[in-house]
Amino acid sequence: VLFWLNAGVLAWAGVVLTLWCAYFFRDPERVTPLREGLVISPADGRISSVEEVIPPAELDLPREPVTRISVFMNVFDVHVNRSPLDASIRRIAYVPGLFVNADLDKASLDNERQALTLERHNGQLIGVVQIAGLVARRIVKFVNEGEHLSAGQRFGLIRFGSRVDVYLPQGVKSQVCVGQRAVAGETVLADLASQEPERQGRTS
Repeated sequence: VLFWLNAGVLAWAGVVLTLWCAYFFRDPERVTPLREGLVISPADGRISSVEEVIPPAELDLPREPVTRISVFMNVFDVHVNRSPLDASIRRIAYVPGLFVNADLDKASLDNERQALTLERHNGQLIGVVQIAGLVARRIVKFVNEGEHLSAGQRFGLIRFGSRVDVYLPQGVKSQVCVGQRAVAGETVLADLASQEPERQGRTS
């Protein structure tokens, strides 16, 4: 309103930014696969890395190499995050940090982040870490420790460009490839009930 009263050109810029913010915070419905053992992507975006790493200390997982799948969200992706499977929230840990580009590998250890340790009915643990990015300055959680999440249920969001890491149980391999697009609540990242080796892919 102030722009319209005092500077007409800036008013149009304000309109564009307002519409873009409304677009950014969209929260579309998703259809989530419900078979036992499926690990669903918690975020929209590009699979930026799939590698064997030691989980961060804040997850309180065993200090042994596991597969980490990273999903990078740019400013045009939906930023509402969804639970990768049916599980209880065993732990939530907020870690302050930097705001370097979330697409960089060091963002997993250096950036501001929020870690959720999820426990399945059989005691199996999965880690999910929301990582703030270069533009993001706020991680918002919708849930608390002890609550039960259903696969595909919304548990939080990260404002503007950011990333979500998923730490699979030891021995479980990724069923997605680097560069592939993931859809939160729909894309299957892994299958806990499968012995299939890590999936390979190619650009075509």
